[in-house]
Amino acid sequence: MTLPELEALARSGRLKREVATQAEFDGLVRSGLTRLKDAQGSTLAIESRFDLAYNASHSLALAALRWHGFRSESRYIVFQVLPHTLGLEPGVWRVFDKAHSVRNVSEYEGYSRLDPRLVEDLLVAAKTLQAAVLKLGPVEQATN
Repeated sequence: MTLPELEALARSGRLKREVATQAEFDGLVRSGLTRLKDAQGSTLAIESRFDLAYNASHSLALAALRWHGFRSESRYIVFQVLPHTLGLEPGVWRVFDKAHSVRNVSEYEGYSRLDPRLVEDLLVAAKTLQAAVLKLGPVEQATN
């Protein structure tokens, strides 16, 4: 599937066209699924659950982008293009947008007061992302 929105981002330099491999896609999905499962552990610190859920979401969103034959040097854009790579609704994308902002403040400014509600919303959004990615099928089905 070649999507005009992704092609436009490639022309602007925000995405790069690069054929995906099944092994890369499978590795990203496996990483995302493992982290998502671990993020649901209620005995973990909220910061750990957030990190795991955020990184699971990033791996899964990147897998979707790679499935379509694109790559980005920006962590943020893999979330931004989810309506185009997976057809996800804006409400799901907004959770990832908020999580990305919180992650950046935590990583770059050392501030990490996490709202437990954000972690729960992130887990729900990540599960929605997981279901959509698992429906993609083999990379060979994508038009790269």
